[in-house]
Amino acid sequence: MKSIAVFCGSSVGASPIYRESAAALGKELAQRGIRLVYGGANVGLMGAVADAVLEAGGQVVGVLPYFLQNREIAHQGLTELILVDSMHERKSKMAELSDGFIALPGGPGTMEEYFEIFTWAQLGLHAKPCGLFNINRYFDPLISLFDRMLSEQFMQEKNRAMVITDTTPHGILQQFAAYTPPAVKAYLTEDRT
Repeated sequence: MKSIAVFCGSSVGASPIYRESAAALGKELAQRGIRLVYGGANVGLMGAVADAVLEAGGQVVGVLPYFLQNREIAHQGLTELILVDSMHERKSKMAELSDGFIALPGGPGTMEEYFEIFTWAQLGLHAKPCGLFNINRYFDPLISLFDRMLSEQFMQEKNRAMVITDTTPHGILQQFAAYTPPAVKAYLTEDRT
């Protein structure tokens, strides 16, 4: 695994544990020689994970829409900053550059990014791992919802098994390294998304 995309909040959250854990993930990525691909901002958990990778000597690629750069939130110290025209183009570029995807705590934007990339995996558009870094048990309600989807037959077991969760950077990256994607029928091609 050479590059991992991280989706996370543009705020640091209510507890210092969110920022500390984001930084711990960044440090772990750098120590493993895994390049971070993320949304390109210098704020919130986004900035924390990027700064930690850079401080540990790792590489960071940010993907940021022009309209957000103009709001002066672009991180100025990245290995590379790619500017794009839209939020959709941002997600597409991040997917192209990454071998896996980890969501950290965040708001609706983080959830939207995670669900789109997870849906693409279910549809066979990619076979890359999709994980939830469950800091402070933030994702427990979502994990319960996935279990409910399974029990109510709105999700298949093979798709539920695609939801990788852990409470530590080491644990989630170990699961990524061992990930074997299930066989899924590809319903779409990338140009039809």
